[in-house]
Amino acid sequence: MIKELELRVLPEVAGQKEALKSYVSKSSKLKSSDIRHVEIIHRSIDARQKTVYVNLKVLVFLNEDFVETPIPLPDYPNVSHAEEVIIVGAGPAGLFAALQLIELGLKPIVLERGKDVKSRVEDLRGINVHHKVNEDSNYCFGEGGAGTYSDGKLYTRSKKRGSVRRVLELLVGFGASKEILVEAHPHIGTNKLPDIIRQMRETILRQGGEIHFHQRVTDLLIRDNKIEGAVTQSGIKFSSKKLILATGHSARDIFTLLHKKGIQIELKPLAVGVRIEHKQSLIDSIQYNCETRSEFLPPSEYSIVKQVDGRGVYSFCMCPGGVIAPCATKPGEIVTNGWSSSQRARATANSGIVVELREEDFRPFAKFGPLAAMEFQRSIEEKAWIAGGKTQTAPAQRMLDFVEGKISSDLPKTSYSPGITSVNLDSVLPDFIFKALRKGFKEFDKAKPGYLTNEAVLHAPETRTSSPVQIPRDPETLEHIQIQGLFPCGEGAGYAGGIVSAAIDGMKCAIACSRRT
Repeated sequence: MIKELELRVLPEVAGQKEALKSYVSKSSKLKSSDIRHVEIIHRSIDARQKTVYVNLKVLVFLNEDFVETPIPLPDYPNVSHAEEVIIVGAGPAGLFAALQLIELGLKPIVLERGKDVKSRVEDLRGINVHHKVNEDSNYCFGEGGAGTYSDGKLYTRSKKRGSVRRVLELLVGFGASKEILVEAHPHIGTNKLPDIIRQMRETILRQGGEIHFHQRVTDLLIRDNKIEGAVTQSGIKFSSKKLILATGHSARDIFTLLHKKGIQIELKPLAVGVRIEHKQSLIDSIQYNCETRSEFLPPSEYSIVKQVDGRGVYSFCMCPGGVIAPCATKPGEIVTNGWSSSQRARATANSGIVVELREEDFRPFAKFGPLAAMEFQRSIEEKAWIAGGKTQTAPAQRMLDFVEGKISSDLPKTSYSPGITSVNLDSVLPDFIFKALRKGFKEFDKAKPGYLTNEAVLHAPETRTSSPVQIPRDPETLEHIQIQGLFPCGEGAGYAGGIVSAAIDGMKCAIACSRRT
């Protein structure tokens, strides 16, 4: 017999098998000798009150042995000689689209501008150590996309868009821990994702799909408003009447190409701000209401949203026990982001703190039409590069100094490898952004006393929160509203915001492709 229970327990109970078994026995009046196993199927932390609790959903095996079964991958067919579909981009949208196409009996031809997931590491070292940006291989571009070396967070609110569970199960099938099926905010970690991505690639290739690295798409072949293929920077032409465009949010050259070719795209407002770093111990003490975090609790994360003068100011992509990374995609710009390993064991926590933007904010860039938000992004990144000394050294300011409008006389050591330099961030950010941030930080401190501290440091800028454009598509067929056979997909097209939602959109576009005759 298997009984499902919902429990609210202390962390030390949730974190110890025998303690949990004893609690289940006492609270449910079940004989301890009858309980063979307690399997946790969902776990979340409730730190809203002074005492921290863990909410659990468990399966209790009574007089029945628990047998752990692996989660199988689909029985992928060989598609070596099947109809071909081009996929531009090997991020989560592109890879999950490729796997879905194979499952449906179609052959994916994946064109990736960057390198394979292992080879990317040397280029990440290049930007971190030598301040050298490879435009095709960096934190944003390359196999696995931006998420691979940017934390691997799997939490999404996009549950209405498709099956989150299916995405997570596929990730487990390719080597992720089953814990991602349990945690309310699942996370894989930058150290574990590369091998999962490699196994996805090997499956695609083994089943007859193709993946071409170092193939940046420079043109789309279109006749009579129908897609016919793509051309890469090396002059290679790939032909197909179906193309899934899954480039990610930083593919500015593709956005520009579409605009120049008269393919309709639309401006999409985004959010811009800074990346802040605190000591993880401070965040733990604020979130868990304690001096020292319990060994049975993970490093704490946080999420804050406040309205300031009619604008949302909020945390974005929070990385407990993490590192701030340089995520520029071109020389002459600075972009910051964050990541954590699977254990989230670093001494610092970082998060983007960003300000909601509106269409009117981009009026100074109106001459760029639908690319106005993209040029707005670029202008801030270029200012940051100049302010930082024309290297990847990031302009930075202590938090309280920023709020009080003072240049920091010195800066604490941070996790940002290329280094930081003291700058008044008013000179980097537009006035309506830095004013909203100042007020926002004060509001944050009211909600989380101790958050506003001069031991925290702001790194500028955080600009790549989402795509600056949306590529319009028919809500039923998912094809571009103008070009038949072109399927705008994922975060770069404006239809996703993270690994899971991008993966879901990739699968949806693959299914839509299969229906297009």
